[in-house]
Amino acid sequence: MVFNPLHDTHLPMTSLKSGDGHEVISDVYCLPDRIVNVYLVGAPGSREWVLIDAGMPGSEERIRHAAEERFGADTPPRAIVLTHGHFDHVGAAVELAEHWDVPVYAHARELPYLTGRESYPGPWTDVGGGLISRLARFFPDQPVDLGERVRSLPEDGSIPPLPEWQWVPTPGHTPGHVSLFRPADRALIAGDAFVTVQQESLYKVFTQHRELSGPPRYFTVDWDAARASVGRLAALGPSVAMTGHGMAMAGDELNQRLNDLYLRFDELAVPRH
Repeated sequence: MVFNPLHDTHLPMTSLKSGDGHEVISDVYCLPDRIVNVYLVGAPGSREWVLIDAGMPGSEERIRHAAEERFGADTPPRAIVLTHGHFDHVGAAVELAEHWDVPVYAHARELPYLTGRESYPGPWTDVGGGLISRLARFFPDQPVDLGERVRSLPEDGSIPPLPEWQWVPTPGHTPGHVSLFRPADRALIAGDAFVTVQQESLYKVFTQHRELSGPPRYFTVDWDAARASVGRLAALGPSVAMTGHGMAMAGDELNQRLNDLYLRFDELAVPRH
């Protein structure tokens, strides 16, 4: 399905299955990878495309296959851009960067977690309820090491391999979390600054019950910063939001729910303990 955020205001309420890739807008393809989404930015058949996030560990072949289907064989991306460095967003980053021989961009504050120097704090398994919160203790917690391939995003908000897009600082879930925004059509790739599924609930993740939610509680390190980040994104008035978890949301529904999330952030997002 081709979705034009400037004209359509509602997305179908269909569940997403792992590996069931689909076009959200004409040049952004979403590849669900178990509990997380990976995005391929570029028109079909283009030789100028970029991978946003790198999925779960062991997802290299799935992502490569999706890229070949969309852009053709032997068409590597210009780069990989990471919203942050949690295990479900960098799972295949090392393998893909080496296979394609491409750089990886991330915020400077994420680099310690992408070069093997530091591990993220947490997880906090007693916040938010839900089976995934309790299972978070078993998630991989060792940082990846991208070595010299990883580069800091420019401080001016530009993204070298994506000149039409800007990165927006959205810390809170991690210290250097970023979201990607394209002013021309107000398309937003939000990462985990907010998500469109209650990520703590295994049932809701499996059924992809769509609801706007704050960042996954079991890994969020700074709730004051997370609140400010949601407000920053709401102020952009995005036409469509593509998140790290859950289905895309668009139009009036998106903006109403995003503003409500910001205004009621302590009630809707912040854990009680």
